[in-house]
Amino acid sequence: MADTAPLWGVVLMPFALVAAAVAAAGLDAAVTAASRRGPAAALRDLPAPLGEALRLLGQQRRRTDVADIVLGRVGIGLVPVAAVLAAAVLPWGFRAVTDPVAGIVWFNAMEALAWAAIWLAGWGPNSALSLIGGYRFLAQGLAYELPHMFALTTAALGAESLRVGDVVAAQQGLWFVVWMPAAFLVYLLSALAMAFWGPFGHPVGRDAAGGAVVEYSGADRLLLLGGRWLLLVVTASFSVPLFLGGGQGPLLPPWAWTLLKTAAVLVLLIGGRRLVPVLRMDRYMEFVWMVLVPLTLLQALFAAVVVLDR
Repeated sequence: MADTAPLWGVVLMPFALVAAAVAAAGLDAAVTAASRRGPAAALRDLPAPLGEALRLLGQQRRRTDVADIVLGRVGIGLVPVAAVLAAAVLPWGFRAVTDPVAGIVWFNAMEALAWAAIWLAGWGPNSALSLIGGYRFLAQGLAYELPHMFALTTAALGAESLRVGDVVAAQQGLWFVVWMPAAFLVYLLSALAMAFWGPFGHPVGRDAAGGAVVEYSGADRLLLLGGRWLLLVVTASFSVPLFLGGGQGPLLPPWAWTLLKTAAVLVLLIGGRRLVPVLRMDRYMEFVWMVLVPLTLLQALFAAVVVLDR
């Protein structure tokens, strides 16, 4: 069981997540600039997300006819809220804001909350393109959520507990990624889909003029797109206690190992997103049901046999 974080840690946690999200967005901007205009452009574009955030803060909010403003803003606000609440069970080192008995279920429930949030944000402006973006996220969720849940369940099965602190403790001496590689890879893939980012950016795709965010500007757009980066940071961070031993490691303090491992996973996702092909939703769903679901079931079966043989 993870120790409870002190009060200052609880207050600091949302700000640390925002800082990590800004750093991840800056890295993505730098990698994109380097691939398009050469390495020299990478440094110039590194602070671009901060400039964009300031520009949006100074921009007026857009209004559409017969919009459900309350519903849309509830959806927008729920995206970062879901990310922060999911991070409550995330141990930094061996300390978390809370470590409930069903911490993995809590994390997954907050991810499901993000489903509703994006759909509400797409419904609110009373716009066809925005609504298409919201429904695309639901369709994407139907594709990735089942293998994602199996990946989470496999880690819990290996630890024989749904408590995140117990999952970290069970990896002492051997990280789960060593004998659960399929579950780890599926989890990383679903982290991209959860944040509707990179090859899974269909809900905000250019072919739908921006989809769920098309009718939002100013602070609304900043909150929605910023919440997406928070979701990516939190889901990437959760792979550390699930599969990479949490804060376990030599020499450095546990929080430093958590930070290094989280940074490595984020760099892997941001740098490797161009290696993942962009599939149409129907083809991705076919790939999920024909390949990823059987793969994660076999991985869970293997984990169950190992646990029974202990």
